[in-house]
Amino acid sequence: MAQTLLKVKGLKVAYGGIQAVKGIDFEVREGELVSLIGSNGAGKTTTMKAITGSLPYGAGDIEFLGRSIKGRGAWDLVAEGLAMVPEGRGVFARMTITENLQIGAYIRKDKQEIANDIDRVFGIFPRLKERKDQLAGTMSGGEQQMLAMGRALMARPKVLLLDEPSMGLSPIMVDKIFEVVKQVYDQGVTVLLVEQNASRALQLADRGYVMESGLITMEGDAKVMLRDPKVRAAYLGE
Repeated sequence: MAQTLLKVKGLKVAYGGIQAVKGIDFEVREGELVSLIGSNGAGKTTTMKAITGSLPYGAGDIEFLGRSIKGRGAWDLVAEGLAMVPEGRGVFARMTITENLQIGAYIRKDKQEIANDIDRVFGIFPRLKERKDQLAGTMSGGEQQMLAMGRALMARPKVLLLDEPSMGLSPIMVDKIFEVVKQVYDQGVTVLLVEQNASRALQLADRGYVMESGLITMEGDAKVMLRDPKVRAAYLGE
């Protein structure tokens, strides 16, 4: 059994006066791609914000590398190997592509390895290399999503969190983003993928969890879930 890198236990999170997450349990083991699927408003993004230390939680706990994250800042978690690509991408619009990637390595001091990793990111995303001196704010949504993913990889994460990477993108760009998620996973990065596109997310994943109204209502092998009539009816329009 692979080591559990991220463990969520009985988590409850109130957000804007609403109990958005009502007591959930799930885990991500080393080398896995785990998908957390559910409709808009299910509590997925709130869960991700709690995991990254950017939103305090009430009951329950979140453990990363065997230690509770409660009271620890996002800075500490990034330094320990937890990186997130947020919903909406959050690139630095007035910085170039290369500068955004360098910001992703701000916790590191190994200049030559940073340069090597920028080259590696450019290998994954050739389009970024072509435009490395372009301001990030002038790029398309899909290109910004590539940059946000590349920037997160610059931290050399033990677990990469992806929050709705396909949101708002054209069908062609959605295909590209999921290809890249698979490529990153195939290179050995452990991934937690939060995604409304249930079909694509479960096709990629090892295991899946379904979140509805702040609760985990189903979990299991992703390929089995993909064939489940309840999942297909609720999320695949069948």
